[in-house]
Amino acid sequence: MPVVPVPEVRDVVGKALAQAGIPSENAAIQLEILLEAELRGIPSHGLLRLDRIIQRIANGVANPHTRGRFTWRSRGFLSVDGQMGLGPVVAKAALDAIQERARETGVALAAVNNSNHIGMLGWYAEKVAATGQILIALSTSEALVHPWGGRKALIGTNPIAIGVPAEGELFVMDTATSIVSMGEIHDHAHRGAPIPSHWALDSNGSPTTDPVKAKNGAIAPFGGAKGYSLGLAFELLVTSLAGSAIGTDVRGTLDATEVCNKGDLFIVIDGPQAHLSAYLDIIRSTEPADGFERVLVPGDRARACREKYLVGGLPIVDEVWERLQVLAKTPLLPQQHTNQRAHV
Repeated sequence: MPVVPVPEVRDVVGKALAQAGIPSENAAIQLEILLEAELRGIPSHGLLRLDRIIQRIANGVANPHTRGRFTWRSRGFLSVDGQMGLGPVVAKAALDAIQERARETGVALAAVNNSNHIGMLGWYAEKVAATGQILIALSTSEALVHPWGGRKALIGTNPIAIGVPAEGELFVMDTATSIVSMGEIHDHAHRGAPIPSHWALDSNGSPTTDPVKAKNGAIAPFGGAKGYSLGLAFELLVTSLAGSAIGTDVRGTLDATEVCNKGDLFIVIDGPQAHLSAYLDIIRSTEPADGFERVLVPGDRARACREKYLVGGLPIVDEVWERLQVLAKTPLLPQQHTNQRAHV
């Protein structure tokens, strides 16, 4: 597995996005979220997704130009038609709008549909928290998770991220309601690495350590019945507000051909800030249990990983790095745009 200096990775990915015809400002957003996922040790949401993003543009199910169409349903409720835009581009534009509105109203939310995969939710949580506001972010996915006690995938991985301002290090929590994301299953398959037997079921509903079989099966909810309940609640909440597809009708975050019809929900809260750092430092300084070096606050591990990779370079799976270099040298052919169905 090559270890590549971050500036070289940034250059190659930037060229690949340019070859795909993505406007520079939109490409910069897409590049940053993919690279930040890698830097924070979340390759499942990182560079391995770039090939699919470009394929989706070529197949007319991702529009690299639009930032979405906005409709204010009330003073603090923004409804967003993503117009099949790149997920991070549409999400960032929606967040900019509701952050500004929340400074007037105290709370504002954006419900997004008809947009592509938005990537690592923690990236948005950190961006908002850094401005002194709080963010709660939710997203749905294809039915990849089996209900507690079931054998078939019926619910999305349905992640949640929460960003809270704090002096010094921000609080950033980002987790799926499944025990892992499907992207992590794909990452194991890319690396030829087995998965723990409690992560997923195969297509017959039996536990498996084979990530390829898991891709066609069902992921377990985290924490048993509790993770299942949260995942289902988030799916109902996002779907009801965004008007997006639900359950087994959701498509488009793991393939290159289907219109993406999942939903996203962002809630920004603007208000007085408590002094949180001292409390978080108490948690960090508490005596660790046996088997642990120290106690971490959510976000600490990702920041340490980022600092390490910025200095030492990114380890990238050979297959992914080779494909990125091909994409950086291969323009998207004009005829590949003829099926473009999105409207700017």
